[in-house]
Amino acid sequence: MKIITVTLCLLFPLLSPNAVQRSDPDDSWTREELRMANTAGNADYLTAEEKDMVIYMNLARMDGARFFDTYFQEFVDAHNQEMQQYGNYEEVKVSRNSSYYRSLRRDLENVKNFPVFWPDEALSRIARAHGKDLNRNNFTGHKSSDGRSVAQRIGAVYPNKSNGECLAFGFSSGLSNICMLLLDKGVADLGHRKILLNTSSKLNTVGLSIQSHKRYRYTAVIDFVSLPD
Repeated sequence: MKIITVTLCLLFPLLSPNAVQRSDPDDSWTREELRMANTAGNADYLTAEEKDMVIYMNLARMDGARFFDTYFQEFVDAHNQEMQQYGNYEEVKVSRNSSYYRSLRRDLENVKNFPVFWPDEALSRIARAHGKDLNRNNFTGHKSSDGRSVAQRIGAVYPNKSNGECLAFGFSSGLSNICMLLLDKGVADLGHRKILLNTSSKLNTVGLSIQSHKRYRYTAVIDFVSLPD
């Protein structure tokens, strides 16, 4: 069962003969686990890449250490291989010696059997509208061009509920977006990682959208809300 979308804003090439060959991450998960993570499988309002974001978020929450050792390592290998063509490779690579990498490993070691996220069509429309706004007006940020905050945008449909939002730029694949948000490189408070691995706010429902972006080629928007079970 292959669930990976490998398209990035820059396509991943095949690993060179000298690269470390890793086993297929799918082989480390049972068919039942992959099925449990695929809560967006029947969400026809999402693209394949958007569905993949749900799968990878859920796998990271189901078994963080195993996700780190499988899919996250696959992402790092492919990302770093691709980035070698650029002059600022040291800046854009994912370093396995960095504090962000090491802290992610520690954090994911403590994640086991967290509740999975479920997709929502209304929330996905909100995420899609913000992604289109970011592209149309060529900016980044959680506040809309008309001044609305995340809480106001989500609250228009789901008032008085805990909510949050993650934004990622530059990637078109589900795996890449989730791995970069978990790594949270350059984000001092690790805010994206904290939302993705959150349990205290009871966030259980997500809306997702991957859109084009004038400056960064792609933007991914994930909106979160806490709804009754």
